[in-house]
Amino acid sequence: MNDLSSSLNSLKKRYRDIFHTTVDEIQKRVEEIKPAEISGDIFDTYEKGSAGFNWQKNVLEMFENDISREIFRKWNEILQYRENFNCSGCATCCNLACSEFSPPQLEEKAQKGDKFASQFMSIFIPYNSRGDAEKVYPEYLKMLDDAKETEVYFYHCPKLNECKRCSDYENRPQICRDFPDNPLSILPESCGFYQWKQEVEPVALMLHAMVEIIDYYKQKICI
Repeated sequence: MNDLSSSLNSLKKRYRDIFHTTVDEIQKRVEEIKPAEISGDIFDTYEKGSAGFNWQKNVLEMFENDISREIFRKWNEILQYRENFNCSGCATCCNLACSEFSPPQLEEKAQKGDKFASQFMSIFIPYNSRGDAEKVYPEYLKMLDDAKETEVYFYHCPKLNECKRCSDYENRPQICRDFPDNPLSILPESCGFYQWKQEVEPVALMLHAMVEIIDYYKQKICI
C-alpha cells in the first residue's frame, strides 16, 4: 500500500513540475507573436480590430492550428507505441473495472445513446459489495479512501474463467481490445502495459498540462 500511495504522490509532484514548465513554454510562444507596440497582457480587453485584438486572435489560432495538432500527433504516437506491448493475462482489468458512475447512472447514459456506457454495461456487472472488489486489488481501494477521491464504482466481467482467461476472447469488444488507452491510468506492475505506462508517462503528463493550460487561455481571452 505504501508503494502505491508513494507512486501516486510522486506522480502528482511530477505533474506539478511539468505543469509549471509547460506554462512557461506556452507563455513564451504567446509572447513571441506579441506586436511590439502592445504593452498590455494577453488577457486584457482590446478594441475589435486593434493590434491587441489581432494578437489574441493569432494566439487562439496558434492554439488551434499548431499546438492542438502537436498534442494530437504526440498522443497518437503514444497509442501507436502501445502496440509494442501485450497483455500479460493478470486479469486485473477484467476483475476490477472502475467507473465514476453507478449502475443506474450508466444505464441511463446508455439509454440516451452513450456508446461507451452501453458497451461497458454489456460487458461488466457490478460487485455485490465493495468488500468483494477489495479482494482483487486492496491497495488500490485503500489508496482511493486515503486520497478522499470521489465515489468510484467497481465492476467485473462474468466471462472470466477460473484460469483468469477470457472465455470469449476472440469476440471481446473494442473496449477490452483498447485497454489501457491512457498511460495515466493506475496499472499494477503485473500488467503487460505497465512498462509502456512508465516510458510514455512524462510525455502524457506534458500533453495533459498543455490541454489544461490552453483551455484556461481560451476561457480568459476576451474577444
